[in-house]
Amino acid sequence: MKRQNVRTLSLVVCTFTYLLIGAAVFDALESETERKRCEILTALRDSLLRKYNISSEDYKMIEIVIIENKPHKAGPQWKFAGAFYFATVVLAMIGYGHSTPVTIGGKAFCMAYAIVGIPLGLVMFQSIGERLNKFASVVIKRAKRYLGCQHTEATEINLMMATGMLSSVIITTGAAMFSRYEGWSYFDSFYYCFVTLTTIGFGDYVALQNDQALINKPGYVALSLVFILFGLAVVAASINLLVLRFMTMNAEEVKREETDDSHEPCNQGIDGDVLALNGKLVSIGPYDHISVCSCQCLAHSSLAVPFPISMSVPKRASV
Repeated sequence: MKRQNVRTLSLVVCTFTYLLIGAAVFDALESETERKRCEILTALRDSLLRKYNISSEDYKMIEIVIIENKPHKAGPQWKFAGAFYFATVVLAMIGYGHSTPVTIGGKAFCMAYAIVGIPLGLVMFQSIGERLNKFASVVIKRAKRYLGCQHTEATEINLMMATGMLSSVIITTGAAMFSRYEGWSYFDSFYYCFVTLTTIGFGDYVALQNDQALINKPGYVALSLVFILFGLAVVAASINLLVLRFMTMNAEEVKREETDDSHEPCNQGIDGDVLALNGKLVSIGPYDHISVCSCQCLAHSSLAVPFPISMSVPKRASV
């Protein structure tokens, strides 16, 4: 089996093993808390139903009203500021789910907008990431030259460390900002920044959803959008390095396999006057010199023929 096939199979096995480990850990960490929360909420619901004599139908209606009214706490979601925030979330593939189109026209336009916008966004973030990597390589080269290093060229490890440090600075700074404006704990803000910049976008924490922020805090809205766009560009720079590294490794692997294949012995077998040529049997005599190697490795040997094999003594060739 080729090394590339082995590597692909290994990646599949490792990925599914990682998924199984993740599922087991999340099960251990979250399932018991989920069970307790469900019991508490069920007890509170039953208590409210008994205390205020609310029917099950009325309670379901109250639930619907509360859930549907939640997005409106931030103010109008589809005025220009909210619509721009939603468009940014779509283009960046974050997909919080805090606000979604409800009209047929809005849903249709959202799909058409995403088809064009997502590739455009990917190319833009990738291009910005490449420019950031180029800028980082220049800075690293000058820093090494200033420190008197023997090798001044920026290596892939240097660039990965630089973009990793910049990503960490952006996430930690953004966490402090959102902790202040949103009233979250620092850990929850850090969690929100990480989920956002990795485009996971669970939607359990969404900025700009309190105190009519979309209308009353334009500066905070602009700062949040800058954080998302610039942060995604930096993360794209890191991912770009990882992808390039993987592609380089893959290209080197393919080149090695091609080199190994070119040095493998040709598919030939000699039994008396019969040669196996590409799966066909060719009967030759002592005076019929035929090169049986497709890579012409016998071009200068005594078996080489100075003319194409299709011209070699057709009367004595049998398939």
